[in-house]
Amino acid sequence: MTQQHFTPTAGLRQRGSSILPIALAAVFLAAASVASLSAQSASGQPAPGAAAQPAPAQTPQGAQPGTQQGAQPGAQPEPAQVDQGTPTDVGTPTIVTKVNEVSLIFTVNDRHGHYIPNLNQNDFALLDDQKAPARVNSFHQQINLPLRVGILIDTSSSIRSRFQFEQQSATEFLLQVLRAKNDRAFVMGFDVTPTVTADWTNNQDALETGVDKLRPEGGTALFDAVYIACRDKLLTERGPEPVRKAIILVSDGEDNQSRVYMPEAIKECERAETIIYAISTNWTPSRGEGDKVLTELAEQTGGEVFFPPSVEDMAVSFKSIEEELRSQYALVYTPANFKTDGSYRSIYLYCYDRRYQVRAKKGYFATGR
Repeated sequence: MTQQHFTPTAGLRQRGSSILPIALAAVFLAAASVASLSAQSASGQPAPGAAAQPAPAQTPQGAQPGTQQGAQPGAQPEPAQVDQGTPTDVGTPTIVTKVNEVSLIFTVNDRHGHYIPNLNQNDFALLDDQKAPARVNSFHQQINLPLRVGILIDTSSSIRSRFQFEQQSATEFLLQVLRAKNDRAFVMGFDVTPTVTADWTNNQDALETGVDKLRPEGGTALFDAVYIACRDKLLTERGPEPVRKAIILVSDGEDNQSRVYMPEAIKECERAETIIYAISTNWTPSRGEGDKVLTELAEQTGGEVFFPPSVEDMAVSFKSIEEELRSQYALVYTPANFKTDGSYRSIYLYCYDRRYQVRAKKGYFATGR
């Protein structure tokens, strides 16, 4: 495959001596014309000698004429689908706008994890669904953006012995990273069901109180918690200025109660433009299945996973997270051959300087939103 830079692809008048023959001829022609149209209507084909009619618009192969594609003959046309997340009043006119732009937030690091600033559009190559984008609409570096962060803490019975570690990690993050003036956060604990103990606020005391309220019990519905946090909190968190949205997920990664699957949780993160930074509470040297889950959630959303042996070791990780969240690149582009058919479109973005690593979401669903 050839890599492409995305720099930015006077009728005749009959005479006769008698009026009667002309009148009789006219009557005969009129009768023949009526018979011809009747025959065409009955058979669906033009009658012999009839004038050719304009061809109708093409009907998709396999569909019945006069019906929607895929509909049964005689059935009523199906109404346009309405997204369940956007309530619409019955009888209210709805304007549907086709959205064909993709907003991609990404981070560039060196091999030591240090953020690389001051790169430009020509330093990168991008493929969307294995094709170069049709157009790049904007590219810029965003610095010191306000943060919108969800602190998701595993409160299931499986982490009871490590629960204090989780609370300390979450509190440490809030103290070190959040700035009271522009940033906002919420605290959600989850076992079988997610529970918000501190709603959106920039009050450090209220957030710490929310962390302290959590108690370990029950099973683990990790994917449900991520899905609901994105759908109910982060997806609706918009404002007049750009913000950076993230989930700090503190868990062992083991899920045994969720009703949604991991791909659904990741999809909701992509819709909410939210990055996951996962903090594993697995202290053993070996990486288990739960750690693989945390890694997948982080990598698919453009985030990172950490395996700290102690709270003290989290300070450097939190500083790295803050640096990434406040200093990232933003790229808006129009994909080639884009269709809002709900299909999954992969994203492949890399830096021409192979010393640097790009972290971004791996793809999105073409739902037109």
